[in-house]
Amino acid sequence: MVERFEICPANELPPGERTLVQLGNIPVGVFNIEGEYHAMQNVCPHQLAPLCEGEVTGTTSAPAVGEYEWECDGEIVRCPWHGWEFEISSGESVFNPHGVRTRTFETAVEGGNDADSQAAVKTDEAVSSECQREGTTLRGDEPPVNTYDVEVESETVVVYI
Repeated sequence: MVERFEICPANELPPGERTLVQLGNIPVGVFNIEGEYHAMQNVCPHQLAPLCEGEVTGTTSAPAVGEYEWECDGEIVRCPWHGWEFEISSGESVFNPHGVRTRTFETAVEGGNDADSQAAVKTDEAVSSECQREGTTLRGDEPPVNTYDVEVESETVVVYI
């Protein structure tokens, strides 16, 4: 069974920030990386350190001998105890992505004013034609249907465990 946990309004977790929460019995860090939200268990698999309290950084790659490039800036969390690095979005370790990882969780931003999350407002005509499309015929003596403008005032960051 998947549980839904509301974390905070999206505007309270700006890009580059994180929040630490307890979801049931699971400690979790929720990160905003350039407008995308990610949640990972706040436990380093090495020695159970509070991983999400570590520095958010990037990492280096070596495309050729003696050449180093900085990459993934703001997408890596470094364990505060022993420096092990993990990709925030996947939970995979930087040094051994196939063998070491920490658990991650699905996140979403719900609410807001975009077309996908805003409730549609229907006029009496739209309701009437919709009913006819569904095979229901209105007799004409039904009471008028009241419709109201609906607006979601804020977006909320949500984690599913």
